[in-house]
Amino acid sequence: MVSKLVEQSRELYDPGCPFDVPVPTGSLYELLETTASFYPDRVALDYFGHEATYAQVHDQVLRAAQVLHSAGVGKGDVVAISLPNCPQAFAVFHACMRIGAVAAQHNPLAPAAEVHGQLGRHHGQVAVVWEKCVDNFPTDGSTALRTVFTVDISAHMPAGQRFLLALPVARARATRDRMRAARPSRARSWDAEVARARRLPTEFPHPGGDDRAVILHTGGTNGVPKSVPLTHRNIGANVNQCIFWVWKLHEGAEVFWSLLPYFHAFGLTFFLCAAVRKAATQVLLPSFDVDLALESHRRRPVTFFVGVPPMFERIEKRASETGTSLRSIRFGVAGAMPLSTASAARWEKATGGMIVEGYGLSETSPVLMGAPLSEKRHHGVLGVPFANTDLRLADLDDPSIDVEEGQPGEILVKGPQVFEGYLDAPEETARVFTEDGWFRTGDIGVCEGGYIRMADRKKELILSGGFNVYPSQVEAAIRTMPGVKDVAVVGLPSGDAREDVVAALLLEEDAPTITIEQVRAWAEKRISHYALPRHIAFLTDLPRNPLGKVMRRRVKEQLLDPASKLLEQAGQAVGGAVSQAGQAVSGAVSQAQEIVQEHLPQTRPSALGEDEDGQDATRDERID
Repeated sequence: MVSKLVEQSRELYDPGCPFDVPVPTGSLYELLETTASFYPDRVALDYFGHEATYAQVHDQVLRAAQVLHSAGVGKGDVVAISLPNCPQAFAVFHACMRIGAVAAQHNPLAPAAEVHGQLGRHHGQVAVVWEKCVDNFPTDGSTALRTVFTVDISAHMPAGQRFLLALPVARARATRDRMRAARPSRARSWDAEVARARRLPTEFPHPGGDDRAVILHTGGTNGVPKSVPLTHRNIGANVNQCIFWVWKLHEGAEVFWSLLPYFHAFGLTFFLCAAVRKAATQVLLPSFDVDLALESHRRRPVTFFVGVPPMFERIEKRASETGTSLRSIRFGVAGAMPLSTASAARWEKATGGMIVEGYGLSETSPVLMGAPLSEKRHHGVLGVPFANTDLRLADLDDPSIDVEEGQPGEILVKGPQVFEGYLDAPEETARVFTEDGWFRTGDIGVCEGGYIRMADRKKELILSGGFNVYPSQVEAAIRTMPGVKDVAVVGLPSGDAREDVVAALLLEEDAPTITIEQVRAWAEKRISHYALPRHIAFLTDLPRNPLGKVMRRRVKEQLLDPASKLLEQAGQAVGGAVSQAGQAVSGAVSQAQEIVQEHLPQTRPSALGEDEDGQDATRDERID
């Protein structure tokens, strides 16, 4: 029995998509085990042109599992993982799934204080981390960590590129410095230990579906840092929900563009798990770089892309500028932030395929709904609830009451992908679940003709003059203004329990000065008068999460701080440093390729596995 809203939404399903899908009872490792059995010679990972088949990655996973087991990791033990997308990140995740360990995913660019808070919540004793972030994982007693392995992310690059990185020239040396760091004596080499390890014995016991598989880190529905445990069953159910939603994908024939980070729920479910379930080839990059992404696509044409709107927009724009065809990409799914109708139209024109939006949270493994990948698809909506998912829109003050169609209500959900509660945080868990078991997402949605449209985050709703102001609506109005590159709208206290609407603007480089009067004059043609900003602020950058979504809470904190101008300068410096670190891996490869052209131009095609046309010569084929 499902809600009336879900019954209405199911009428919009693509005819090939079922209302109910199987919920796995086994472990996530079985996805890899099964695929490696049926498709052993299928390329699983393409990392800058270096290929590894499913048989090869399965072998690496079993050796990695033995390394973890030998380090004392057993069923239920937490392994901290802090890696960009790379073959080792794939192997250590599935090794954890094999032995029943819990993979705690960490952002390798996160500041030390944030990481230490996460370590303090999950108490993991073993970590596998990128060499560049090993200092964030101390073994001095300040955390529970006792064993740290470091990973060389260049180890699985093609031999030609690794040779060039070793050249005794300044540019190669600079590239190495950006990709690698000296391993401290307290740390062990992950790559060396996996290379000499035996495979984990076949008889080693498997975990079950209800065992914990993953810990993700989130601000949750109220911005307070929390850890989200998910079971094998949670993620396995969501994998099947996603796979059946995009049911036209062909098993053993697809190429996924794995540009979203594995450490985020969106990337973890789609790439570490769903791609394996479909025996797809993953084209991996450690961080998003549009030119390297298109180069990888020219080498091995992608068929399915899951990303965030800025990725779609930058790829489409750059492909148009460089004459790169995107026609192989049949399906695209965007999440984490709104995808404009114009961007969707440009993408579909460039690819000849379809693109829709999806919605979910870390607490829901993560996907809850999406627009049908069919002629019925709508752009600018979250979509309809996935199979096996019940959903209600509840009164903002009383979650036991459903709102009428067309009225805003908090999105409440039930389903096999929904977590059971935050790690060691019973009060926070009680706050987000109703007495009858509905998970309160904290997001406000509106149902229109069976489709759910996002209104805003409940916690970010602005009370101005007795009216509810939805920041996303104000942002959408201002974002169309000439000279405005991006905007974040927040509410700041103004007395009498009221808030002023404030727009923090990020201007285009050549934009003229903009006044509050001009902003209000532009926006009043598009939104109600009570929603118009009373103040504006100009920022040099907007704080974003790892997927590029603007964090309004951080913007609000910055504007409220009396020393905000000084903090803005500091934030700019920190943001620039993080950005440089995030681009280091991709930039390193770009520079390595330049070194190839400069010093050994004749070796480049064979090193990258390309033919003379730059194509692969061996190719066969809101989410929070």
